[in-house]
Amino acid sequence: MIMKINNKNNPVIIEPSHGLSGSIDTPSDKSISHRALILGSLCLGETKIHNLLTSEDISSTICALVQFGANINISEEQNITKIYGIGIGGLLQPSKKIYLGNSGTSARLLIGLMSSCDVCVEFEGDPSLSKRPMDRVLNPLKKIGLEIVSNKQEHLPLNLKGAVFPVPINHKLVVPSAQIKSALMLAALNIKGRSTIIETIKTRDHSEKLFEYFGADIQIRMNDMGHKEIMINGQKRLSPRELDIPGDPSSAAFFIVAALISKGSKLRIKNVMINPTRSLFIDYLISMGAKIDFLDKYSKCGEEVSDIDVTASDLKGVTTSLNDAPAIIDEFLILSVAAAYAKGESKFCGVSELKVKESDRLEAIINMLTASGVKCETKDDDLIIYGNGEVPGGSTINSNYDHRVAMSAFILGLGSKSQIRIDDVSPIATSFPNFMEIYQEIGGNFHSG
Repeated sequence: MIMKINNKNNPVIIEPSHGLSGSIDTPSDKSISHRALILGSLCLGETKIHNLLTSEDISSTICALVQFGANINISEEQNITKIYGIGIGGLLQPSKKIYLGNSGTSARLLIGLMSSCDVCVEFEGDPSLSKRPMDRVLNPLKKIGLEIVSNKQEHLPLNLKGAVFPVPINHKLVVPSAQIKSALMLAALNIKGRSTIIETIKTRDHSEKLFEYFGADIQIRMNDMGHKEIMINGQKRLSPRELDIPGDPSSAAFFIVAALISKGSKLRIKNVMINPTRSLFIDYLISMGAKIDFLDKYSKCGEEVSDIDVTASDLKGVTTSLNDAPAIIDEFLILSVAAAYAKGESKFCGVSELKVKESDRLEAIINMLTASGVKCETKDDDLIIYGNGEVPGGSTINSNYDHRVAMSAFILGLGSKSQIRIDDVSPIATSFPNFMEIYQEIGGNFHSG
């Protein structure tokens, strides 16, 4: 019988398990789900989305878009979402405050969306989201005419007034962030003239692919400095589309590592998107000695997808590149679990951005591993983990209302010598609602604690 835990602040105890097996589906990609909803809402006509992720973060984006005037109908039986959009620049004035829960992606992308429209919006979030910095997206948007009406300048809650006559964007990204890039791209859609966004360090490129898919006037080139230039001519009508959301590699990462560290495991994970800006963590796992086989590859929504087979492996330490940090920022947590079970030193370079995610994830990694008997430390902007092939466990992990911390703790306890307790598993629902059901289906054990 599969155990379901739905109560808030519900602790669990993870029991050591071995020999995971089965075939599982990957949840639909969260990044693409957010962006497809927003772009579909900017079309005139019906956009049809198959396999939209159903999570709390996605619900936050849907509720906001409905307040902006989009008509969004979800058929749970058929897993089809139909969107009847409002057109570029057609945002309606929301009748109440927009609550975004724990979703940083919703916050930054929607701020970008409304910044070039003549609307006033009050954004709110939960305590965790209200601690996350928004100045990195607000500052470039102020240059196009966005006004901050509230006293707060950097954190939610924020009261914002979009530009009546927005000016084109010409911005070089200081922080390598797909969310900031996407916010500026969404703002550019309603700006007359050409906007240019320059990316010096590669980040995930789902927005670029989806802009092209929906017919935006977008050109991409490499400049003389070797930097990526994204040029958007605004106020062009988008075309409604039908699309199928591929599987989320960041969610698949937890079960990939689970199968690698659990002796005797053989797991097939289906529908994994292998976009190079998202699947780089798999390359690092393979360099650690992971046995990962890619099966037939196919395409969804302009993205390459594959089923993969994962076999338990003896892992060794790895050093990640500084330039790769933005591409694996969401996987550092679960990579730290792999490093804890590996033999030898692992060095993760350029991890400071972890401090401003849903929680301070750098601190979370150190606390989680140290409490569980794994030596680790920070040096400058790097994290070093001294793996010896096993994890003693016997710890209590504070999830800090961060879904990736909670899921990483689940996997850490899978092969530990002693059980690991997690103080609160409710955050997992923000991105992977059926994570615990799948965990048990493949042979993982836990109980209320």
